[in-house]
Amino acid sequence: MDYNGKKFRALSNSENGETPQETIFYYKQKGNILTSEYSGGKIKHGHLIGIVDEDGNIEMSYHQVNLNNEIMTGICNSNPEISPSGKIRLHEKWKWTSGDKSEGESIIEEI
Repeated sequence: MDYNGKKFRALSNSENGETPQETIFYYKQKGNILTSEYSGGKIKHGHLIGIVDEDGNIEMSYHQVNLNNEIMTGICNSNPEISPSGKIRLHEKWKWTSGDKSEGESIIEEI
């Protein structure tokens, strides 16, 4: 699966997450390396970097500055599916590595 040039937006997120629908992710992929810049909603600016496997699954880490000027960090595993509309939908399980170190789940979809 090739994520290069794709944009994503959250469909759902756990209550302890910081990325609502207003957060837009801009994905770039070169080989199996995935990067993204994102902002919007509760996020002033964020970056992620990950590795994409042969099935399109992504293992990543991220860091971001939220509206409270806190640097937040975490890790995430994303599993893709193709939505009924033909867009990529990523089912994510994530964990903060800063703050309260809680876990959550989100779904983001290509826009």
